[in-house]
Amino acid sequence: MKFDLHTHHYRCGHADGTIEDYIKAGIDAGLQVIGISDHSPYFGHEEEQPFPKIAMARSELTHYIEEVLRLKAKYEGTIDVLLGMESDYFPEVFEAYRNVYANLPFDYLIGSVHQTSGVSIFNRNRWKHLNKEQQIEEKRLYYKLIADSARTGVFQILGHIDAMKGYYPDFSDLPAQDSIDEALRVIAECGVAIEINTSGKTKDVGGWYPSQAILERALHYGVDVTFGSDAHVPSRVGDDWELVRTKLKEIGFKHWVYYKNKKRIEVSL
Repeated sequence: MKFDLHTHHYRCGHADGTIEDYIKAGIDAGLQVIGISDHSPYFGHEEEQPFPKIAMARSELTHYIEEVLRLKAKYEGTIDVLLGMESDYFPEVFEAYRNVYANLPFDYLIGSVHQTSGVSIFNRNRWKHLNKEQQIEEKRLYYKLIADSARTGVFQILGHIDAMKGYYPDFSDLPAQDSIDEALRVIAECGVAIEINTSGKTKDVGGWYPSQAILERALHYGVDVTFGSDAHVPSRVGDDWELVRTKLKEIGFKHWVYYKNKKRIEVSL
């Protein structure tokens, strides 16, 4: 069973192509299951679209859901199209997100931490003005937020859990293993999966999220894993799927999972 649960499209403002383009790319890549999971609107803001190059407008959410469900029906029997969303986790306004999601027919939700201390994790300059102790503290905060996102009970999957290394490869060497282990323990306890996200290869770090070291610790704690290309162009759908599968088997994983109607489906590696 070949699947990819993390794809985007033009509505988020920084991806190319339509939803159908990604579905067709999934078929070409030999997928049996594709999840559409564009960036959530900013439900904690009064404005319709405060960050148009980052996430879809609130008014687009209904159109997004309707389009995915229409295409799900159109491609039934060819590829299983799942309705997902990559949701920001902002603890201070998260109840607004929870209330919206409670009434919508998602197959799964990916929870992603994209900011700490009000700054994007992908901001290349955020590290320049921090000393070593401050950098370590930001890493600890990042993993606290990840653990807290698992505790919400809203997400089936947590997205790219070491993506802070994307434009700062030295992030992986900052000593905060206890914070990572605590996050993984909580994730396992809450029954949430983490994704192997292959989009790190498009960033300075040049690899997948998370690192092999984190995946080895995830196996130790009994964390479920899934796959997401995080494709922002159709050509990346399913990118490195076979390589990820091989690496997981080498590490010692026996299965990975995907979600349909928010129910966990286990697939042998």
